[in-house]
Amino acid sequence: MPGLDLTNQSPHHLHPTLPLPSASNLILIDNYDSFTWNVYQYLVLEGAAVTVYRNDEVTVEELLAKNPTQLVVSPGPGHPDVDTGISSEAISQFSGKIPVLGVCMGEQCIFSVFGGRVEATGEILHGKTSPLRHDSKGVYRGLPQDLPVTRYHSLAGTHTSLPECLEVSSWIANGPDGGKGIIMGVRHKVFVIEGVQFHPESILTAEGRSMLKNFLSMRGGTWAENEALERELKPPSIKNGITDPFSMDMSSPGESETSQKESILEKIYRHRSLAVEAQKLIPSQRPSDLQASYDLSISPPQISFPDRLKKSPYALSLMAEIKRASPSKGIISLSTCAPAQARKYALAGASVISVLTEPEWFKGSIDDLRAVRQSLEGMPNRPAVLRKEFIFEEYQILEARLAGADTILLIVKMLDEDTLFRLYHYSQQLEMEPLIEVNTVEEMDIAVKLGARVIGVNNRNLTNFEVDLDTTSRLMQNVPRETVVCALSGITGSADVKAYKDNGVGAVLVGEALMRAEDTTTFINELLGNSETPGRQSDQNSVLVKICGTRTPEAAEVAIKAGADLIGIILVEGRTRYVPREDALAISKVVHETSKWQHNPTINASLDESPRATEYFDHSSGSLRHPDRALLVGVFRNQSLSLVLTQQKLLSLDVVQLHGSEPIEWANLIPVPVIRRFGPEDPGLGRRGFHALPLLDSALGGTGKALDLAAVRKALDLDDGLHIVLAGGLAPDNVENTIKQLRGYGCRLAAVDVSSGVEDNGSQSLSKIRSFVTAAKKAQRLKG
Repeated sequence: MPGLDLTNQSPHHLHPTLPLPSASNLILIDNYDSFTWNVYQYLVLEGAAVTVYRNDEVTVEELLAKNPTQLVVSPGPGHPDVDTGISSEAISQFSGKIPVLGVCMGEQCIFSVFGGRVEATGEILHGKTSPLRHDSKGVYRGLPQDLPVTRYHSLAGTHTSLPECLEVSSWIANGPDGGKGIIMGVRHKVFVIEGVQFHPESILTAEGRSMLKNFLSMRGGTWAENEALERELKPPSIKNGITDPFSMDMSSPGESETSQKESILEKIYRHRSLAVEAQKLIPSQRPSDLQASYDLSISPPQISFPDRLKKSPYALSLMAEIKRASPSKGIISLSTCAPAQARKYALAGASVISVLTEPEWFKGSIDDLRAVRQSLEGMPNRPAVLRKEFIFEEYQILEARLAGADTILLIVKMLDEDTLFRLYHYSQQLEMEPLIEVNTVEEMDIAVKLGARVIGVNNRNLTNFEVDLDTTSRLMQNVPRETVVCALSGITGSADVKAYKDNGVGAVLVGEALMRAEDTTTFINELLGNSETPGRQSDQNSVLVKICGTRTPEAAEVAIKAGADLIGIILVEGRTRYVPREDALAISKVVHETSKWQHNPTINASLDESPRATEYFDHSSGSLRHPDRALLVGVFRNQSLSLVLTQQKLLSLDVVQLHGSEPIEWANLIPVPVIRRFGPEDPGLGRRGFHALPLLDSALGGTGKALDLAAVRKALDLDDGLHIVLAGGLAPDNVENTIKQLRGYGCRLAAVDVSSGVEDNGSQSLSKIRSFVTAAKKAQRLKG
């Protein structure tokens, strides 16, 4: 800039400061830029212990496991949305948890992550210095105005797209009145996140080291937490042995030296309260936003927690917990996929799935709970879902209900009686009976007085985190008979639960031991004793046979008498195998009046309710079996829903098959089971709660083109609960061998479907129909 001296601002005498305990594990993400090493130098000179990772050579999960004290995202070439590897994801993950700083490209990532647009500024700057105006806060604290700073950029965040949660912290003066020109820095209004568009590490930038020093002095994940930590929070007072978190106030530096040591529960409460307050400021997550969503009745359907807790295939009910880490054990399993773990627990006989949603000490989130609930969709007799969290206000309860929780945890030690009473009854208003956690006789008395239907006795003292497994047994005598008592924490093996069985405990909560178990089902059986495993009827293990493209009543009758289970008619005008209305009515009459070749009175026995949850497709495939007759399937392709519904009623269709690109949700609007066509790699193939079974076939169907069995196996391997109908290229001479090749998947090959394979010159061959059914039935699979 004219008149501005270019002065070397680098630290000529590289005297490092003493190591900073608060910056003992700073992570610097390198966006493949040479300036990264200058940033590294300045940070180290200011006392930080820095580890550098390239943006494509580390995962966010690995960064989380390293438990960094700060995160810095370096400059780099390109655009923040496409050229920064994990930088944006890392910013999102660490927001609100630790201080975050973005430099140049890193600042643009911050701008983009929170919803802003990064666009061309109209000029390309390379090594240009400009005078900087700033708000004297954050990294600019104590620094003069019009500092010369070095700029290497052609992109910047735009004023018009500035996210509501960000504020401009520095800028290039524009015009004679010094208005805000190009954005040179942004700061999050709630989280400790700073971004600078210029290069503080450049030798031409004044006070660059001071800016990084200011950043390193920041602590905590939110500005409120940063301020509180600076002034040393006084821990909550203890009243009658019960922590009163609502009595916290700020202590002076002199008082903090003599104040009582903060317990882990108090520390977690303090962090969560600050985080919740920050979250409530975010548009879409404000209390009014949550209430508006709830009023739309979009919360997932719920079940009764106390009632589900009383149903178990074991002598004691199991509350199986998803827990990635804990204050007492540290990291347990960061790589755990919460919804996958939930399905394992459900099918192993868990009555409740407890999902820890606390992010700092337990590495969980409300997103885990939401995904767990989705993973159980459509599962008969699914477990109840518990949000295990440090809950202290209604906002968290409403958030849990919207995410799909059936119940929530209220910790007596953490709440005064008035607050506990208020939250308990608010949860009941949302039709969620809470789990009330106690640890002492006094707390048990409070829970009983409250009228709690389910009380959990924590064997772990939340003040010192010591475990005493006798705690539950000692407190049982104070509990009304109708109340379900659950033993929580510290349970690792069958010896730990024996006394609970004898004393009338209703359930045990197990977390760490389950998370570490190599075989979940085996461990649970060893822990709680052999369960009542529902037996599967042999008829449920036979391959269903569907004869599709049926055009005459005669062909339908021959197929049924040969043993076919499903008769398909094409109801798509213009297709070769289209069946007109009068012919379709005649075929429907034959299907509904012709008895099967063999009567199967117990065919639906496995659909009876069991105390154990059942895989959705294991259950839904039973809806395609009838003990006395075949079922009529109407095949549609890209027709209107109203037409499908009209035809289903007119022809008395037992099953509807959708063979086009119809929305998956239509299955819930059609009053009979739905078979839907997919390719082996199509999304939505294993979506639970909608289609009764997916049919794997080519896009058009009826072409005689065989599917690649390797692709079919891959689909089944990726989802061990998936059941399928197999079509495409099947014929009397290959169906038996095809079934045998997939025998290792047991009952998951639910049915085979043939159309062109039983035709001669475009017309159905009655002899081929008989041969196909005979060959398919001959290839009975082994028990799944």
